[in-house]
Amino acid sequence: MEQLTLKKMREMIGWPNGEGDGLFSPGGAISNMYSVMIARYKYFPEVKTKGMSAAPRLVLFTSEHSHYSIKKAGAALGFGSENVILLSTDERGRVIPSDLEAKILDAKQKGAWGGGLLMSRKHRHKLSGVERANSVTWNPHKMMGVPLQCSAILVREKGILGGCNSMCAGYLFQPDKQYDVNYDTGDKAIQCGRHVDIFKFWLMWKAKGTIGFEQHIDRCLDLSQYLYNKIKDREGYLMVFDGVPQHTNVCFWYLPPSLRGLPDGEERREKLHRVAPKIKAMMMESGTTMVGYQPQGKNVNFFRMVVSNLAATQSDIDFLIDEIERLGQDL
Repeated sequence: MEQLTLKKMREMIGWPNGEGDGLFSPGGAISNMYSVMIARYKYFPEVKTKGMSAAPRLVLFTSEHSHYSIKKAGAALGFGSENVILLSTDERGRVIPSDLEAKILDAKQKGAWGGGLLMSRKHRHKLSGVERANSVTWNPHKMMGVPLQCSAILVREKGILGGCNSMCAGYLFQPDKQYDVNYDTGDKAIQCGRHVDIFKFWLMWKAKGTIGFEQHIDRCLDLSQYLYNKIKDREGYLMVFDGVPQHTNVCFWYLPPSLRGLPDGEERREKLHRVAPKIKAMMMESGTTMVGYQPQGKNVNFFRMVVSNLAATQSDIDFLIDEIERLGQDL
């Protein structure tokens, strides 16, 4: 099941005949760590046996908005978090090409959330170029709704996972077994015992089919578009980014009536920073709904609504908007 499913995922990325390798791992953070390990092994295989002292000073280049697991990988693998170099991005969070000058050491593409878009003929163009990546993180437990945990690291180069991680534990991985030892995938993982994460994904894919997953993805993106259309010109709402959302993340501020007359300055920013946490706390206390929030760069706390539940409806989105306004009216 694992080999067939990983091959199908590699085909959807666009690698010829689905060739390559892959593993299911305990989440996207570990999948990202695998990618860093593989990239290092590709260029400095001696690090596996002799340690980081056998290589020159190594650095990691990643987007300033990349997942924090990249810094964690840098710390855990001996690069050091100060050697994780952040690349500048534009207003939509895309890396600025000019900032990549002479910096690309390996083509690593992360699709933990976005990987599900490969299921959609309508939206897969948003991952155009993913087939050029050497490794891809894909988390079916996110956009595709597979129960936690279900994350895959997909690798273009066959054999490099084994080369990077194999320790040839003779009491487990004997080469003279009576069956095809290609099924013994454990030695290319950094774990020994592993959870059987493939079964629920395989069963879900069999039940829903590729078309079912496509409809799931399209529906979630349609609902995020519906939310955006409802609030982009609505009184009291301010979008964090101009333009339609590219995925299911819709980022916005809610301005209570008390803030709408204030000029855009430090006083309003300080007060607005407290609005989203307060509304979320009241949502949780009343048990009605829950939406994440965060600051980003110079932006104070804003709501980050992510639509990933297939059971959600437009009525749920309408309720969310009404609930934010009800709870925030008197702040």
